[in-house]
Amino acid sequence: MAEMRCFKSYDIRGRVGEDLDEDIAYRIGRAFVQVVAPRAVVLGRDVRSSSPMLQAAIARGVTDEAADVLDLGLCGTEEVYFATDHLDAGGGLMVTASHNPIGDNGVKLIGPGGRPISRKNGLAAMEAMVRADGFGPAAGGGSVREVDPRAAYVGRVLSFVDMSALKPATVLVNAGNGAAGPTFDAIAAAMADAPVEFVRIHHAPDSSFPNGIPNPLLSENRPVTAEAVRTHGADLGVAWDGDFDRCFLFDETGAFVDGEYIVGLLAAAMLARSPGGAVVHDPRVMWNTTRIVEAAGGVAVASKTGHALIKETMRAVDAVYGGEMSAHHYFRDFLYCDSGMIPWLLVLALMSTTEQPLSALVAEMRARHPSSGEVNFHLADPAAAMTAIEAEFAASAEIDRLDGLSASFPDWRFNLRVSNTETVVRLNVETRGDAQLLADRTAALSKRLRAFA
Repeated sequence: MAEMRCFKSYDIRGRVGEDLDEDIAYRIGRAFVQVVAPRAVVLGRDVRSSSPMLQAAIARGVTDEAADVLDLGLCGTEEVYFATDHLDAGGGLMVTASHNPIGDNGVKLIGPGGRPISRKNGLAAMEAMVRADGFGPAAGGGSVREVDPRAAYVGRVLSFVDMSALKPATVLVNAGNGAAGPTFDAIAAAMADAPVEFVRIHHAPDSSFPNGIPNPLLSENRPVTAEAVRTHGADLGVAWDGDFDRCFLFDETGAFVDGEYIVGLLAAAMLARSPGGAVVHDPRVMWNTTRIVEAAGGVAVASKTGHALIKETMRAVDAVYGGEMSAHHYFRDFLYCDSGMIPWLLVLALMSTTEQPLSALVAEMRARHPSSGEVNFHLADPAAAMTAIEAEFAASAEIDRLDGLSASFPDWRFNLRVSNTETVVRLNVETRGDAQLLADRTAALSKRLRAFA
């Protein structure tokens, strides 16, 4: 039996056969029903070869606790968010390991109305139940029914843009052989009357991932999309991760557009619809976002990184939009949840209304607030490194500990935090329009951190 090292802060994830197996998945189904008490549970899965097995085991656990399963089959995480609310289910479970290595899998847990379930509101209790394995005889009586609310989901996604205002464009899409392809095809079919041409690469779902695990956040995975954009003369490039809750954008030159600049674009777009609204952002890279939100008359609200925390903050302030530099984008009118389909549509609409290419839309942001991108360090003692760096800058910087360590100076700032999902320390640096200062400070901090490796 697996050693059950799969319970994380916001979800369940680990190596199949080592950290997570069929028996654990069955127990997760039973524990979910006991903790959340739903009458029906939406259940979906990604394309991984172990996903059907784990999904079936969870379904057995759910039905053994006398709850019904509404089976979406192959889908994206955001479709489970949507269906949980749309079908008035009491909860949802998505079998996915997103962008993790091919031998991994996991489960994302959703409460009523698309609300996230994390350790503080149910996940810890489920872990205790799964470990104890004291469920007793199964009540049984639950049913499994296949459902297909995708048309309604597509309608919700497309409600964010005015189809009649779209100008002619070519969009290159790379599904990475993950789950995005069929859902994208449904969206594209509903856009048949729009003057948009789509070019698809690595489109068919394939559990062997013949072109590598879809994770465009890694720079080594971007050239294939960039080159395809240039080859096909596309106006926009879109690439998704495995469960497509994140999308990554490329401009018409094939250049990758860093996530914080897309946050800026979408914040302005959503505030144009909801003047004076709140926008939630993570504190890793934030100066560009706060500048744009304030200029648009909105209120910028910082939150700890992580989907459960961002969603909690958004609900608390009724934010119209939330964005993370890691390419998670959240929308109030999409259950405060993240979507990998809505962002590229909004950017395409913005390109149409402004009649500007994406490169021009982000040029000023890139110049005014250059950033390092996330630099990762595998350290022997992350806590000691954080303490030492804070001591070094405490007297000269404005220190903030909302999420890790942030240190701000007049012309530059950095954020250093320990990952919630991986054993790494992540560094982000940004400046006010000074590329050389960015390079110097990033190099100096990197050298200092490597001393703790």
